[in-house]
Amino acid sequence: MTAVPSLPTELGVLTTNQDLDPDRLRQAFGVFPSGVVAVAAEVDGALVGLAASSFSSVSLDPPLVSFSIANTSKTWPDLRRATRVGVTILAEHHGEVCRQLAGPVDHRFDGVPVRVTDDGAVLLEEGLARFDCSLYREVEAGDHTIILLRLHRVEHDAEAQLPGSPLVFHRSAFGRLSRSRTAPPEDITTEATPLKRETR
Repeated sequence: MTAVPSLPTELGVLTTNQDLDPDRLRQAFGVFPSGVVAVAAEVDGALVGLAASSFSSVSLDPPLVSFSIANTSKTWPDLRRATRVGVTILAEHHGEVCRQLAGPVDHRFDGVPVRVTDDGAVLLEEGLARFDCSLYREVEAGDHTIILLRLHRVEHDAEAQLPGSPLVFHRSAFGRLSRSRTAPPEDITTEATPLKRETR
């Protein structure tokens, strides 16, 4: 078999990886920054939740959002039983809260200010936006499952003078959006502390 050569680029040499090694894939995926959400609900009288960096808007009609979860997750089987699930877009100061949501199940909400709706959706205070959702569909996708959620209520102050900046996940570390005074584009500055992989 003929070897595939490295491809020249303006930034240097782009090496190919035909075997798609999982570790290298994870590194490649990590160069794409994403926001972080808390997904939570009250299940059998207990608060259950996790942090996800795969959140995405999907549809306006019907109103749908999505996130993906590892098939090995121990949290999602409980969360999916909830009538309603809360999704909160985390702000830049929520880094420690996100780490906590990725930690031991029994202590994920210790000291975290939340509000529980009448239908059991758990929403974090000081989030940039909060969504009251129900499970719409689950789509198997390799070693993950794509979760589609239907929105029933949205809390977002579009008129806020200082809406705040989102928490950013980039290269396995948390960061924030910093507005440069000399250039219009926003730069992403990541924190040095990496996110410890959750067992979920």
